[in-house]
Amino acid sequence: MDLNSLQILWFILVVVLFAGYSILDGFDLGVGILLPFLTSKKSEKDILIAAIGPVWDGNEVWLITGGGALFAAFPQAYATAFSGFYLAMMLVLFSLIFRAVSMEFRANDTARAGFWEASFTIGSLLASLLFGVALGNVVYGVPLATDMEYAGNFFTLLRPVPLVFGVLGLCAILAQGAAYAALKTEGKLRESAFNALEYILPFYLILSAVYMLVINIFVKNILASPLFIVGAIIAFAGIITAIAARVKAKEGLAFISTSTAFAGLWVITAAAHFPNMIKASNSEALNITISNASTSQITLTLMSWIAIIGMPVVIGYTIFVYRIFKGKAKGDIY
Repeated sequence: MDLNSLQILWFILVVVLFAGYSILDGFDLGVGILLPFLTSKKSEKDILIAAIGPVWDGNEVWLITGGGALFAAFPQAYATAFSGFYLAMMLVLFSLIFRAVSMEFRANDTARAGFWEASFTIGSLLASLLFGVALGNVVYGVPLATDMEYAGNFFTLLRPVPLVFGVLGLCAILAQGAAYAALKTEGKLRESAFNALEYILPFYLILSAVYMLVINIFVKNILASPLFIVGAIIAFAGIITAIAARVKAKEGLAFISTSTAFAGLWVITAAAHFPNMIKASNSEALNITISNASTSQITLTLMSWIAIIGMPVVIGYTIFVYRIFKGKAKGDIY
């Protein structure tokens, strides 16, 4: 396989890994955000946390793998993103660490359980929003210097368009969380999760339409891309099916549909972004692309062989874990 084909392959693999992370870890982040809104009873909160307790750390394997793949395949893009977005990335990291710690401390520090629950919710919210804002900046564009270094500051990242992307990502995660909560719970808690979906899904539909409109404005000829059209169809079909599933109280279909919609948004993002890794808002000539950011052909070839072995292991492990912990959650784990 030639160098250009390998670069395209690894662009696709990086997108798949980050999309997999957002869909899988999205539902446990969503449950964390919705925790105080779905119930006020400790016993029901125990059930919600027990629903994500066995799988949340495995879900984050996809983030680690995606970051590792980005570092190995496109080191220049990795260096620019992680150095330029350093403060935002540290906030995400601390949020993820603190929410994980909060789950354990809540179970063992009962005197301050309320504090740890609030920490869990805030950590989930902050991480979800910042992930979306970071992706929005990468796609929309950030100021870059001629040496491919980020030329802005933290507040540059908080522009209106990336914030719209961030809110859409947050909404997608909330939909994932509510659908998963409905899937794993029973009775009034399940009903509360469906009620949350009733409020979330219309906003999800509207924000998805806004997202596609904004992309159509700043990406030239995007409507001519079959991949964009396919992604838009998948996203809208997923959200509309989720709305129908909520009406009919079909939790399994609701979760599959929200996951499908999330995947559709990633297809749209990939179509709008390719072949760029990070867009330069000040000059297209400064864009970091799959060509000027990639490692050597030998490295990409070796990584491809590793991926052939490693990806089935990650996918197989994920399927195995979810099969083991299938069914309704019980509040006796955390």
